[in-house]
Amino acid sequence: MKKSLSAAAAAFGLVSIGLAPAGASARQASSKTPTSGASSSYTPPPVSWGACKAPSLVKAGAQCGYVTVPLDYAKPKGAKIKLAVSRIKHKTPDAKKQGIMLVNPGGPGGSGLTLARLGQWVPNGGGDPYDWIGFDPRGVGDSLPSLACDGNYFGYNRPDYRVTKAGTERQWLRKTAGYSKACSKADGARLLPHMKTVDNVRDMDSIRKALGEKQINFYGFSYGTYLGQVYATMYPKQTRRMVLDGVVNPKDVWYDANLNQDVAFDANMDTFFDWVAKNDATYHLGKSGKAIKKRWYAMLDKLAKTPADGKIGPNEWTDAFLNAGYYVFGWEGDAEALVAAFKGDFGPVTDLYDEANGSGPGSDNGYAVYLGTQCSDVAWPTSWNKWKADNTRVAKKAPFETWANAMFNLPCTSWPVKASNRQAPRVDGSKVGPVLLISETKDGATPYGGALEVRKRFPKSSLIEGVGGTTHSGSLSGIACTDDKIATYLLSGKTPQRTRGQGHSDVKCEPVPQPAPGPANALTESASDSGRGHGHGKGHGKKRHGMPQDLRAQLQQAASSTR
Repeated sequence: MKKSLSAAAAAFGLVSIGLAPAGASARQASSKTPTSGASSSYTPPPVSWGACKAPSLVKAGAQCGYVTVPLDYAKPKGAKIKLAVSRIKHKTPDAKKQGIMLVNPGGPGGSGLTLARLGQWVPNGGGDPYDWIGFDPRGVGDSLPSLACDGNYFGYNRPDYRVTKAGTERQWLRKTAGYSKACSKADGARLLPHMKTVDNVRDMDSIRKALGEKQINFYGFSYGTYLGQVYATMYPKQTRRMVLDGVVNPKDVWYDANLNQDVAFDANMDTFFDWVAKNDATYHLGKSGKAIKKRWYAMLDKLAKTPADGKIGPNEWTDAFLNAGYYVFGWEGDAEALVAAFKGDFGPVTDLYDEANGSGPGSDNGYAVYLGTQCSDVAWPTSWNKWKADNTRVAKKAPFETWANAMFNLPCTSWPVKASNRQAPRVDGSKVGPVLLISETKDGATPYGGALEVRKRFPKSSLIEGVGGTTHSGSLSGIACTDDKIATYLLSGKTPQRTRGQGHSDVKCEPVPQPAPGPANALTESASDSGRGHGHGKGHGKKRHGMPQDLRAQLQQAASSTR
């Protein structure tokens, strides 16, 4: 999936779970079925726990360390890398401890180290019986080595994403091939051949072994839901409980997933424009969402001719507002930036773009790892003519993100490591116990059909639907209907009763609500202090708050920075 390097991708990449031996042909590897319960023969040394660097982890009383794993699991005695891990221990008596809870924020490429703090935001003490384990996947953040290729890649005023301009496609083919080449040069540790989803899943099992546990519990967001699906397929006996929020469709990985995303994002942007119009008393842009949308696209064309302040062109304009298609969190700031731009002040739009797209050495770490996984998981079309035809077709009905998404993922056509698998192996959850799935009906990053597909493949799962909502991976936002059921599941293993048949959810809850218009700086307050931008429980007689804004922002960064 494509995302601007900040807000929230959930974006994906698929892998061969087929455990084919090194050197197996593409045809052999892709014909393999996932191997169940085949735990790697490698056993890592125990973690040497020490102090954490991140202030939020220090404040939460976390411990940090490293898990040493093979660079290549086919050569367990060969080169090693280190995964940064964190731990916040259970709050219950030891006799009531329920094991470890690994957390992944998505991406691929999102840092999960500080997400060990997530447990305290599960209501009703639902997180208390677990040791919450955050980790940076291989190549990410504090893990050693980390991967970055070109910190200036997302600089201002790039070639127009849209291929309707003469020469644009040639510029992007050169630019993306250049990034692929930069990654090849930067990969001194030879990480790139070993960054598939299956490598990360094996790392998760190595973390389990390093902590001396027989099973894992897992809370995955966005791409993290795919990690959970693959782990449950490969290691059903080591799988205990899983919460999968913002569910990746295993049928679509990964080329088709991005095309499906484009359509969903476009619809969500219409919803955002309608919200701005509904709040015309605050924003004064008109009472018609269609009219505001027309003005947005007129500005896009204007910036294509003359970038604002010499740097905000059509791409920066698009990427700055991508968050609005992912989440209702932050709509106030998005709307204020829109108002300012229509008045000639592009400072707020620049701020939105900068927050989503870092610059400088190492700033592209998430993007590099995203491509490292997504491009090598499963074969992408190599013909530009196919990309052009497919994206032209989709852009006719969904112009907002289609070409931006295509160019974000285009390095996969020139990536230095070629995928050995032509299609994804089948995810199979038939051998695991109850799993809790969560999705909003109009999720843009991971469209709702993915949750229905995984519900079908995991026959003991239950699906909670945030009816009509547009937010991606929005659990633990204070919606009592959803969050209380998460707590019940984590405490007892009990999921909502599964209804008969396919093609529908098992429980319908209210979605994360659209915000009230107001000052964007209110979003910087912690939800535990203000509750702004977070849902409140309904029908339970009390006001409820979700996770703090810094954790929510981290999840948004992981998803949208990796489309």
